[in-house]
Amino acid sequence: MAAAPLSFHEDVHREIVYAPRFTLPSPVVLNTWPFTAATNHAFDVLRTPGQSVLDAVEAGCNICEVQQCDFTVGYGGSPDTSGETTLDAMIMDGHDQSMGSVVYLRRVKDAIRVARKVMHHSSHSVLAGDGALAFAKMMGFHEESLTTPYSTQLYLQWKENQCQPNYFKNVRGQASSCPPYDPLPPHTVTTNMDPRQAINQHNHDTIGMIALDTHGRMAAGTSSNGASHKIMGRVGDAPLPGAGCYVDNDKGAAAATGDGDVMMRFLPSYQVRLQAVYQRFHNRHLV
Repeated sequence: MAAAPLSFHEDVHREIVYAPRFTLPSPVVLNTWPFTAATNHAFDVLRTPGQSVLDAVEAGCNICEVQQCDFTVGYGGSPDTSGETTLDAMIMDGHDQSMGSVVYLRRVKDAIRVARKVMHHSSHSVLAGDGALAFAKMMGFHEESLTTPYSTQLYLQWKENQCQPNYFKNVRGQASSCPPYDPLPPHTVTTNMDPRQAINQHNHDTIGMIALDTHGRMAAGTSSNGASHKIMGRVGDAPLPGAGCYVDNDKGAAAATGDGDVMMRFLPSYQVRLQAVYQRFHNRHLV
């Protein structure tokens, strides 16, 4: 009997799911939050003859994009300072770490599918902004607004609240008015609120997914619409290798979510992989 799909979740600010490389009798799918429809669909794809771990991850993440999981994945959530929703996504193959990523993708709903096209139909790893949109249209994706009544309401409420909270710092008026702002002189000490205080499970989240088949082949992927009220143009950790996710068939895979502007500095998903390498080395040299 095939094993049930797994969806690991802990109610913590920063979260990592990790799948070590070992022999399994059945396929496994993990993701960072209890988005069970995404996990179940990925698992069904993984069990379908002729489908790969990449197919499973792509399909699972896309379910969350379509269903707008927690309104932090897909269209219609997390508007930026201009009121627009933009998407970040990445997919990686554990065989050779080939990857495709889109950052600040505008006006295309299927970000993870576009990332897969970047991996298979370009020599690049990452495409951004209007260039990613042009590539997506070339690949046959439909251009449409990612704004919904819900995201418009979020944006208007934020504006009515004098654009609080926001992610600017060391500027005049940040704590009491909307942008644009004038920068303060260098080395000026401010009492501005740390924007990370405004980050919680419901305004920053990402789906990070890992799939492992019965042959030990692995893939990982992420999709996110970023932090609510982020500065226009901001890119989060989700589409960055080693931050949002990382996978190596020989070592394991990890996906992470949390405060992306901190996490991208330390590459937690890659650090998990390094820890696995270290542990294996350490075990081999135990006396």
